[in-house]
Formats: sequence, structure tokens, C-alpha cells
Amino acid sequence: MPIIFPVNGVQPAFGEDCFIAPNATIVGDVKMGSQCSVWFNAVIRGDVNSISLGNKVNVQDGAVIHCTYQKTKTVIKDNVSIGHNAIVHGCSISENVLIGMGAIVMDNVQIGSNSIIAAGAVVLENTVIEPGSIYAGVPAKKVKDISQELISGEINRIAENYIKYSGWFKDLK
Repeated sequence: MPIIFPVNGVQPAFGEDCFIAPNATIVGDVKMGSQCSVWFNAVIRGDVNSISLGNKVNVQDGAVIHCTYQKTKTVIKDNVSIGHNAIVHGCSISENVLIGMGAIVMDNVQIGSNSIIAAGAVVLENTVIEPGSIYAGVPAKKVKDISQELISGEINRIAENYIKYSGWFKDLK
């Protein structure tokens, strides 16, 4: 069973048709939309501030979502994929975004819609990612504007695939 429990009397809340892996951890002030998935060993820790996830958000294996006490909340809009072992901390992510595997997104970062943060990128505090951009590197810098092919072929494809993948596990007890 996943670890799901309240912190200071605030219980996580889930939308419809969500998949939570048996060893995922979700605690505290976490609100999740519909058709979301939280995969194996992922942690969403709303203990020190609030975390909200829109619809069709997938938090892949080993990813961590957190925030900073009395300073930064984490807000993730619809159709966002958080890659394996990524860290998303106290930031705001607009709709239709892909956070690559092992990427780190720090406090007060704002990521515009239809953007990709490349695998292994480190997005430093207070960075503003303009909509339709690809950022890569350490520290992350804009490498190019995103094409329509990448929006449909990567961002949307991955989000839709994770809805399909979660269906494979929903009957497991």
C-alpha cells in the first residue's frame, strides 16, 4: 500500500481515475486532479507548504516533489510529465510541460506552457522559462524554441502514454 497520510490534520486529496504505486509516498497538503499517476518510489511531500497537481500529471519513478516552509508552494498544471528521478521544488509549472529524467527545478522557477526541461538539467532559483522553450544544461539555459512536432510527439504523447500505463496496474492489490 502507498504511504498516504495527513500532516497537521491536512490529508492529501485525489481526483478521479488516479493511479498511486504501492510504494509511492504522498503526505500532507497535496491536491491532485484526475487521471494522474504517481509511480514507484515517487515522493510528493506537502508537509511544509502546499502542492497542487492538475489533471493528467504523471510523477515517474523516484521523482520528488516538495516545497519550502512558509516560502514556496509547488503548482503543477495539466498535462505535465515529471521524469524519473527528477526533483521539483517550490516552483510553478504551466500546462503541457515535460520535465526530463533527473532534472532539478528549484524554488521560484516559473515554467511556461509547451516547454521541455531536458534530462539532467538544473534550473536555478527564480528562473523564468518562457512558453514554448527547451532548456538544457547545468545551469539550464534556453537551447531553442520548441516545435509543434515536439509538443505533440513528446509532451502530449508521454502524458497520454502514462494514462495508458497506469491502466495496466489499477487492478493490482
